[in-house]
Amino acid sequence: MLKYATLLAGLLLAAPAFGQGNQDAAADYPKRTVKIVVCVPAGGGVDTVTRIVADKLGQKLGQPVIVENRTGQSGNIGAEYVFGAEPDGYTLLASQPAPLTVNVLLYKKINFEPTAFIPLAIMTAIPNTLTVRPDFPAKTVQEFIAYAKTHSLNYASQGTGTTSHLTAELFSTKTGIKMLHVPYRGTAPAINDLISSHVDLMFTEMASAIEMHKGGRARILAISAEQRSPLLPEIPTFIESGVPGFISDTWNAISAPPKTPPAIVAKLNAAIVDVLKMPDVQDRLRKINTTPQQTSLEQAAKVVKDDTARWAAVIKDAGIKPAE
Repeated sequence: MLKYATLLAGLLLAAPAFGQGNQDAAADYPKRTVKIVVCVPAGGGVDTVTRIVADKLGQKLGQPVIVENRTGQSGNIGAEYVFGAEPDGYTLLASQPAPLTVNVLLYKKINFEPTAFIPLAIMTAIPNTLTVRPDFPAKTVQEFIAYAKTHSLNYASQGTGTTSHLTAELFSTKTGIKMLHVPYRGTAPAINDLISSHVDLMFTEMASAIEMHKGGRARILAISAEQRSPLLPEIPTFIESGVPGFISDTWNAISAPPKTPPAIVAKLNAAIVDVLKMPDVQDRLRKINTTPQQTSLEQAAKVVKDDTARWAAVIKDAGIKPAE
């Protein structure tokens, strides 16, 4: 209970650094290469989105922007590295929700304070899906639930505490079924085992699932949004399928280390949002089935805060214990 109280207190006290600041800090920023650390393996959703944004961000800032993958522990390895970096705007974090929201509740020890990061922008958001192996016998959510109640199933995730993991736990709580969790180090290796039928299913973002579904390598049974997606109009929502209130999406964010000067934070937010407004960037992001976002600093901070509270409740209700 102490961890939950500490986390919620941090959420209330943490404030993004977008108030008044020394504008001189950003006057000649950047003067050298900016590095974005992606905390998942190459080929995953966060990685792909970040590389699209970084390409144009470098042009916008007038300096190279490189991407480096530092993976492990559901994003903790990369987050720890950026947390300890100089808060000068030259080392940034690109992540899925987990390291910024719930990993503090899922690991007995992490070497960073998630509420101290400064969310610069939410790059993309996308609903999650229930995606099953290509030879799975169920064709609908209700058939899936009935099958799961009489068979032992395992599900892949991008790692402990990731949205795919917690979405599965939310589904289990709402339906009363139990499944074995098989965590991977990122989206790509989890999907490889799903399409090879080494695991039964995965709650994964639609961006990763849609091409597999269309190519017959896996099947999407439902999406976790309030309405059907125009990208897959034939696929029902969980709500339509008899699982009330089942909403889950995933997002990709860029964040700065604690104590990054407010002027640099504001400059980075403006540059990232400008990039996300570019028609060619939007086209590239939509081609990988993601929805571009253009968030202010306040909006980005609210997304992180709201998701933290939502998934903390799921962790508590599911009785998930912290890992080593």
